[in-house]
Amino acid sequence: MELEVTGPVFEWRGPAPHHFVALPEDDAAVVADVAAAVTYGWGMIPVAVRMGGTRWTTALWPRDGSYVVPLKLAARRAEGVATGDVVDLVLTIDV
Repeated sequence: MELEVTGPVFEWRGPAPHHFVALPEDDAAVVADVAAAVTYGWGMIPVAVRMGGTRWTTALWPRDGSYVVPLKLAARRAEGVATGDVVDLVLTIDV
């Protein structure tokens, strides 16, 4: 399954600060429909991500009834992405 997502980059300043993009409500509902079949625990959903010319694998994190996509530092640097930028992502989930 492939999803195209556009959203602003935000920073979560927890014990290990990281940058994310939140899934829009409609896309989160699609992911929730397949979550039980693909999760590897704690609601984490394995996913391949493409942002511009950069690709990586990660897992969608459940958050507030939706999901967020972690943006790896190397990917943000490669694409020149900063907090507040609006980015286009292509997510691939093997179902």
